[in-house]
This record gives sequence, structure tokens and C-alpha cells, in this order.
Amino acid sequence: MTLTKLASFALLASATFSSWAQINTNNLEEVIKTSMARFDVPGMAVAVVQDDQVVFAKGFGVSNLNTNAQVDKDTLFGIASNTKAFTSAALAKLVDEGKLSWDDRVIDHLPEFRLYDSYVTREMRIRDLLSHRSGLGLGQGDLMIWPSTDKSIEDILAGLKYLKPASSFRSQYAYNNLMFVTAGEVVARVSGISWNDYIEKNILKPLHMDNSRAGFSRIPKSNKNWAIGHIPMDGKLNPFFVNYLEDFRGAGAIASSVSDMSQWLRTQLAGGKMPNGEQLFSEKQQAQMWHPHITSMASKSAFEAYHQQFRGYGLGWSIEDYHGFKKLGHGGGILGMVSQVTLLPEKKLGIVILSNQQAFSALSAVTHEVLEDALELEDKDWVEDLADKHFAGKQKAYANAKPDAPADYQPQLPNINYTGTLHDDWYGDVIVEQLDGKLRIDFTHTKRLKGTLEHYTGNTFIVKWDEKLLEADAFIRFEMSSQNRVNSAKMHAVSTAVTDFSFDFRNLNLKAK
Repeated sequence: MTLTKLASFALLASATFSSWAQINTNNLEEVIKTSMARFDVPGMAVAVVQDDQVVFAKGFGVSNLNTNAQVDKDTLFGIASNTKAFTSAALAKLVDEGKLSWDDRVIDHLPEFRLYDSYVTREMRIRDLLSHRSGLGLGQGDLMIWPSTDKSIEDILAGLKYLKPASSFRSQYAYNNLMFVTAGEVVARVSGISWNDYIEKNILKPLHMDNSRAGFSRIPKSNKNWAIGHIPMDGKLNPFFVNYLEDFRGAGAIASSVSDMSQWLRTQLAGGKMPNGEQLFSEKQQAQMWHPHITSMASKSAFEAYHQQFRGYGLGWSIEDYHGFKKLGHGGGILGMVSQVTLLPEKKLGIVILSNQQAFSALSAVTHEVLEDALELEDKDWVEDLADKHFAGKQKAYANAKPDAPADYQPQLPNINYTGTLHDDWYGDVIVEQLDGKLRIDFTHTKRLKGTLEHYTGNTFIVKWDEKLLEADAFIRFEMSSQNRVNSAKMHAVSTAVTDFSFDFRNLNLKAK
């Protein structure tokens, strides 16, 4: 399904770009509905901004399969990592006000800030927090904030120094949420109010993003128009509530709607000027946020699909070229809920899509269809193209998700030998105990990670979490003392293709207390 090329897409007087005089909403709606049906998405909301006008904003489907409440343009979703650009904008405002510099050292604003390497601690700058070049690995340390932990910002900052870097400082791109959590705390220290209050008072309110909140718990109880996530499993969609990553703070906590987000897109496309004519942040600071601070390899598949020749990351924004045009954007993912923001500044075009299922490809298909018309590209059936790749990839991932039978099976010791309290310096305590004849594991800082240990071979077990929808089964291998008691344990996901990277069991170094 592709958007039809229409004569009503008029050429503007400026020779630098062509723009829509109007949008064929019937064809766009057909693409959205086709994508939702193909990828089994219960609810989706889409807004398109062109030439400082909201040319499309509408919801489709239901926000919750249990209630069948309808999605509209004001339905709130967790925008997850699309929050990162808001945290960068908050810091940009503080830079404009002369209260900090992008090149300030983090320890000048957070004296207690420490990383594993003393050099990196001393040299880490504000811009480094926002560009995924800290040296920490993909999702490293996320178990301090996921899923729904009881850790305070003080606890999180105290844990950073125990995370061994995965690469040298500023040498490689590796997506990391904790640096954005840290950046949010910089906003709080410099402004004198919490990150949540700053975002709502200084960004959401001026933009008249009236229904949006910097945290699920801040949504008024009178507002029932919010979506719940849905996870496909065992041939059906399973409603699954999470609090929109509230613990992620500056890395992913905002709840918003496409109606509200359209005002954010208009401001981005206008160089920081809000729809009311006032400047939210300066063009100078936007240039900093939109400048690649770290690059990564362009993929062959992306080149074949849309001639991507470079990709990188600025300050809260992913940056790449798309058929020769600079394209900015970001994705956001929660279990059961994903979002996507796309900007084509040269075309003055912005797209935001929010959904309550975790199929990113459904959003990408709609985005590519809109971009196809904006750039007058050859028609391509993006829904079917991405669906083929999506379902083939899922089939392969789940086919390989179950562990192979051990080549040399060894019996286990008595259950009691594995019991006790394990401690990781950055996470804290993990308890293994025997209950009703079974070994149980308890990650003490979250209610979500409780499960049963099933024997695999020798001193290795598979953790089966009580909540199957987490899709996070993990190996745990115990190292035993000469008295056959636990000295230490290491963990890793059974399937990295299925399990979200924020379940970073691989980074735990558990020692017996």
C-alpha cells in the first residue's frame, strides 16, 4: 500500500524544496490501517507536520484490548527514548541562559559523579552524557532502572563507578540510558527543581503540550485517555502495563500524545521557535543538538532501502541521510509499546507515530510511505516489504530462543547448596532460596524479577521468570567453593535476539555475601 502521487502536492515558490499543499488523508489512513492489520497493532496515533502546520493528527484502533477504549489524537502513550531529545532541549535552554556550557565537566555540577575510570570521570562533559560515547556498553547498568526498581537517583549515581567500560572513552557508539539519567540530574541541580518539574514547567507548558507529563504517576487521575502496551505471545496479544519507564527519568519517562507532540515537531522544524512565536531554545543550540557527535557504520540494507551513506548520533537525536536529505529522529521502546519521531528539516516535514504494540516495523512502514511522497520517490510497498523482514526475523529469533540440550549433561548438587544472598556492587542483592522444593531467585530492587531456577547441567540453571511476558529467560552459572557452596555467579540472556538489551544480566558480577 503506497500513498498516491497527487497533483495537489504543489511546488512552493522557494526552489529549495517542494512541499504539500494538502495531504490525501484517505490514502494515509489506508496505509495506517493496513500496517496495523498486517503487524497486529491494536492502537496507533499519527501526526504529520508540514510547513509549520499540523496537516494530519488522528488516532486509530483501541488503547486497551481489555476495555476497547478508542485511540484519538489526545491519547497518551509512553514515548520512551523520544524523551532524550527533551532532556537535551532542557540543557540547551540552560546553556542559552548562561547557567552551563555543553563542555562543562559533569563533576562540576555533580561532584559525586564517578565512573570506573578516573580519567573518564574527570573528562566527561555534558555533551558526552547525551551522545552515547561514554565507553559504557549497550544498556549497561539498566537493571538499576528496569523493570520498575526502587533505586533513587543517589543510588544510581553511586552505582556508576562499578560499571566496567566496554570500550575506551569517545571511541565507539553504544546506546546507554544511564548517561541520560545523569543528564537529567544535571538539569535538576543547575535549575534547582527536579527534572520532571523542569520539563513540565519550561518545555511542556510553553508548548501547550497540556496533556503530556514527565512521568506516568503525574498524569491526573481524571485523565483516563492513556494506552496500555500489548505483547504478542502464544498466538495472541497480551495487554501488559508498565509505568511508561518512569524510573528512566531523563532517558525515557515522558507520556505524550500526537496532538501534543506535533507542537514539539513544529518547534524543532522552526529552529527552536515555538508556535506562539517565542524561542524555546536558540538555533545555535539546535545546531549543537543536530550535529553528529559520534558515528556508526551505515548498513548495507539501509543503503539499498534508502541510500543511507552515514549515520550518527547528536545530542538526543539520531542523524542519518535519507536519499541525500538530512534526516533526524528517534525511536522509543517499552515492552508492549513503541514510538517513532522523524524530521526532514529541508522539507519542513515532521512525523510522529505512537503505538501500543512492540512492532517497530509497523511504524517504520507508515513513516517511509509519507517520506516517499514528500520526496517524490518511486512507489514501494513498505508495509509488505518490512512485514516480510519483520516476520522472518521473528520466526528465526524464536526458533533459536530455546537453549540447545547440553552436550555433556552433569547432575546438580542438592538445592540447598545453591541458596544464599549474592551481591553485585552496582545492582545490589540477589537472593536464591529454596521454597516448596524449588530454587527461587529474587532481584531485591524490583517486583518484576522473581522466578524459578530450572536445572540445565551441572551448576548451571535457567531462570524462568514468573512473568513470562518479559521474555527474558536467563542462564545462571554458579561457581562453587571446595565445600560445594556458592562463591559467585554469572548470568546472561538465553536469547539476545528475543530479550530486550535493558535486561543486562551479562554485566552482573554476583558474589556470595
